[in-house]
Amino acid sequence: MILSCESNFLEDYLVETEEVDYSHLSIKEKATELYNESDNEDDFVKRAYEFVRDEISHSWDIQSTRITCKASEALFFKEGICYAKSNLLCAILRSKGIPTGFCYQRLTIGDTPDTGYCIHALNAVYLKSIGRWVRLDARGNKVNVNAEFSKDEEKLAFSVREEYNEVDHPEIYKGPSLKTINALKQNTDCIQMFLRGLPSSL
Repeated sequence: MILSCESNFLEDYLVETEEVDYSHLSIKEKATELYNESDNEDDFVKRAYEFVRDEISHSWDIQSTRITCKASEALFFKEGICYAKSNLLCAILRSKGIPTGFCYQRLTIGDTPDTGYCIHALNAVYLKSIGRWVRLDARGNKVNVNAEFSKDEEKLAFSVREEYNEVDHPEIYKGPSLKTINALKQNTDCIQMFLRGLPSSL
């Protein structure tokens, strides 16, 4: 897929926002810890990605009712759905000056279209070593979901099924979609939100 950027300026993908709160002490400490363990910038991106993917639980997978939104919240509670987890990965990477954006897919909620559709969030990261963006999905692996860090070919959590009218959006956005953030802010029960309260389009 040919990706397109909302902005042509990399600095626009380094901005701190309410949800990407990388000045929060916990974010800075975790980013520094991962950075100090890394051999180079690409290794840091890989370590940060794998931390969010593996150490921050997907709320649906653990059947939690808690909703997290800000990066610091997802880090504190060690959980969140893809919207919160993408905020956290973005915050960790931006805190060390690595341009990071947001990407989206429209997927079926269950395995088939009759279950309805939802917007799924992932990240795009600009790697200076190869001079281009790569998409990374920190949703969290499970049976039939095996996302990996890769500079050569995308290894995302979900492959879009066009026959089911699923959509892989090529845009790299500077910030999270307002629809996804509003879903997190307007709901109080994560399980009910996941089943009935997620946006079905951007």
